[in-house]
Amino acid sequence: MERAVRSPVRHPRLTVVLGRWLGAAFLTCFATGVFSHVLQDASATTALSSAGLLPTRPVSLYRITQGVHVTAGIAAIPLLLGKLWSVYPRLLEWPPVRSMPHALERASIALFVSASLVQVTIGLINTYQWYPWPFPFRQTHYWLAWVIIGSLVLHVAIKLPVILDHWRRPLRPHGRGAADPRVGVSRRGVLAAIGLGSAALVTTTAGQSLPALAGVNVLAPRRMGVGPQGVPVNRTSAQAAVGELARDPGWALTVTHDGRSRSFTLEALRALPQREHDLPIACVEGWSQNAHWRGVPVRELLTLVGAPAASTLRFTSLEPQGSYREMTMPAACAADEQTLVALELNGAVLDLEHGYPARVIAPGRPGVLQTKWLSSVEVIV
Repeated sequence: MERAVRSPVRHPRLTVVLGRWLGAAFLTCFATGVFSHVLQDASATTALSSAGLLPTRPVSLYRITQGVHVTAGIAAIPLLLGKLWSVYPRLLEWPPVRSMPHALERASIALFVSASLVQVTIGLINTYQWYPWPFPFRQTHYWLAWVIIGSLVLHVAIKLPVILDHWRRPLRPHGRGAADPRVGVSRRGVLAAIGLGSAALVTTTAGQSLPALAGVNVLAPRRMGVGPQGVPVNRTSAQAAVGELARDPGWALTVTHDGRSRSFTLEALRALPQREHDLPIACVEGWSQNAHWRGVPVRELLTLVGAPAASTLRFTSLEPQGSYREMTMPAACAADEQTLVALELNGAVLDLEHGYPARVIAPGRPGVLQTKWLSSVEVIV
């Protein structure tokens, strides 16, 4: 069987080049993914804020990092499949294990391949907000990333002599063994096809976060400018079951500090000093869009209840249930002048789908933490 699937195009140099590209994509995904995970962890952001290390500038920081994360993950799919194609005849070797070092090598490959295939698959499906599995996506995605990086480091350490031997060798397009006469494809042809496949996927999906490519965004599930008030929506009011609660004429935002509460009706909030800022909505699925927001600075509300501007806060939504019904905001974000209880979007009253009657918008935060349909704000530290 191994002999039947052999091709002269497959060569260690081709595998090394693909491995370099794939490694760069995975390391990019890992770094940006860890950053995203930390920002969504309340204890981590609170600790960073206390240490003065939580970044809130540039305001598009998360938009950039998460856009790069998802785009690099999509680009990695053809690279991963191409690298597997370049080596899979070796996976059919017999006997499967010849020595302890060989067993270690094959174990690292099996772990890396299986974890990588699961990771890119669930990551891609997540961009469409489809979760056909029983496990929590974010935590699983995070720990799989560590498994992938660990097995990759082990695999590189084992194969380092081969990698160094072929690192700078030219990928010869001609000569004996350089092309497969059965299909007329050279090694450079294979490399070009895989590279073009990754480039095509990036070009047709990155427009969900990169304005320059918005016009050719044909494969991503979200498109800039499409949605209520010209901004896409992830979680709708129907999904959150907040329609009647949000439209209740008696709605008021309750702000609590040191055991004392004060309620602000929508009219009362509109009567307070308003500020306007251009801030992006940037979601973990990779899409983002800049928008113009108007509302009350959070630190202004804190002043009205006698709380320090740099306070750790708990925001609660009108949603009856859900993972993000409550959100903890670290002090660095609460004190930021651009953090608003937003009442308007793009020059009009908030649409119900964007969080009417009031929502949070803050610089550098994931979209899942920009809580919609606000019910209360509580000073917890």
